Amino acid sequence: MNDNDNGYYSVSQSDPSEASAHYGASGGYTAPSPEPAPDRKQKRKRSGMRPAAVIALCLVCSILAAALGVGGSYLFLRGEDRGNALLDEPAVPQLPEGGADAAVTGASDGTQTYTGAGAAIYELAKKQVVGVTTEITYTNFFGQVSASSVSGTGFIISADGYILTNDHVIEDARKGGYDVSVLMYDGTEYTADIVGYDKENDVAVLKIDASGLTPVALGSDEDIVVGREIYPVGNPLGELNFTMTTGIISATDRVITTDANSVPISMFQIDAAVNSGNSGGPVYNAEGKVIGVVTAKTSATGVEGLGFAIPIQDAAHVANQILQHGYVADRATLGVSGKTVPASVAEQYGLAAGALIASIDPDSPAEEAGLQVNDIVTALDGKAVAGSTELTSMVRTYAVGDTVELTVWRNGTVLTLTATLGESQPPQEETVQQPSREEYMDMEDFFRQFFGGFGFGF
Repeated sequence: MNDNDNGYYSVSQSDPSEASAHYGASGGYTAPSPEPAPDRKQKRKRSGMRPAAVIALCLVCSILAAALGVGGSYLFLRGEDRGNALLDEPAVPQLPEGGADAAVTGASDGTQTYTGAGAAIYELAKKQVVGVTTEITYTNFFGQVSASSVSGTGFIISADGYILTNDHVIEDARKGGYDVSVLMYDGTEYTADIVGYDKENDVAVLKIDASGLTPVALGSDEDIVVGREIYPVGNPLGELNFTMTTGIISATDRVITTDANSVPISMFQIDAAVNSGNSGGPVYNAEGKVIGVVTAKTSATGVEGLGFAIPIQDAAHVANQILQHGYVADRATLGVSGKTVPASVAEQYGLAAGALIASIDPDSPAEEAGLQVNDIVTALDGKAVAGSTELTSMVRTYAVGDTVELTVWRNGTVLTLTATLGESQPPQEETVQQPSREEYMDMEDFFRQFFGGFGFGF
């Protein structure tokens, strides 16, 4: 188990985060008609290694970075036109005239009941927001069976039971084959199938066997403006179900990296209180439309009001790809994994700074272009590449089929290679295997020798 229990992740660089995830198969869903490929460029990142001496130094650098609190998060660059096909007839709350400051006469005796925008939005959220929980059993180091739960939030995107959440909310269920439970406000509980997920963008789609549900209405990028009021709703700590908080949009275009994934995600910043368990929950605007998915928060001691949400149009694009293809099919890829060679290390060892190629996928654009393991990519289309994350981010800004020019350092020689970017492939299923009894016995023998006869009595 990681620190993502109850859907929480910590953020990297200047920001920490939050998360949880799981995978399954859907049945009988008629996906929205495929939309024209967005006129945008995309990139995709991998992780790899470098020559022996440099690898060691980079590992040390990574450890030091972690010790300094460099957290993680995810990045998905926003495009110009990704569509909004999740909802045909979005439900919009009927807010009182006058907005949040309105007061309406509620009783026959003329007494007034305060009814603000937040109250109306919460009434709607009770029909649209769900709790997402996975009960996990595992064998601890002493061979005892233990249990714990991973909790997060989701929201309904179709009347027939499709739900959007963060991938990290269901990740343990996906890897371990556990059931995912979905809890409605009225106490009704469902077992959900995992339709699909995208780890790089931290988005997952679930399906429950239900009908007549109330889906959310989606906002747009134009709604994400600094200073505007927002209303997140979720399940903080996995126990305080259906909690609403309020605040404003504090900043936009924050590039966040979480501990769960080294690929950064572009999010907007909020000052509303969000905590472990809020992951995957909606961020409503004052009109009752969902404009973001709560995904991360800063976890550093003494830090408050630093939450982060994926813009809803980015999340909707990923969800639509999952519904149509089972994965994000329109993501451009070079087909490599690598590590960063910092300028300081490059100077010390006579290398070039950039993205060192650790592995190359068979029949990939990189292989066809002639890229080799231990090559260092220093520029893409003339733009400097500072490291592996930057290379991934830059590739993602291109479309599948685009041709790019790579500047490559190879054993002291600078080469120029041309690659035609390919399409990302479905994610490989991840599983987690508990140690066998024999493996535990091997550990016991080790400790007997180390501690002079001490045993665990398996």
